[in-house]
Amino acid sequence: MTVRQTGRRRGFTLIEILVVVIIIATLAAAVVLSLSGKPDEARAARAKADIGTLETAIEAFRLDMRRYPTDEEGLGALVRKPDGEDADRWKGPYLKRLEKDPWDRDYVYAYPGDRNENGYDLYSLGADGRPGGQDVNADIVNWSEED
Repeated sequence: MTVRQTGRRRGFTLIEILVVVIIIATLAAAVVLSLSGKPDEARAARAKADIGTLETAIEAFRLDMRRYPTDEEGLGALVRKPDGEDADRWKGPYLKRLEKDPWDRDYVYAYPGDRNENGYDLYSLGADGRPGGQDVNADIVNWSEED
């Protein structure tokens, strides 16, 4: 006698698969660049990939909550259920944990964004920890620098 499975099998969502691919690409880029003797480039590549991962999680949050995290909630809303009347829509956590940037500082999140007026700004301040800069000290951002 065989027993049939009556429950639905849970598969991976597209967002979960994208997050895993981004993480693998980040690790691969960091390993390749650090082995090639270019740790500064490896850190910048990791920051770019981290921002991509955070953007994916923020968009998943937006799809569920019908809004972006507020400045008060910040990126913490991706790992902890926010308070408020719409908290029942939250289907997170959207990330297992919030990572620091490669220079051990928090990523900066602002909503509404100064550079992305209809969205949010997300960035790392680079190696020097100050706005602006060039080369390794340049900010790593989620907007186009040509804007």
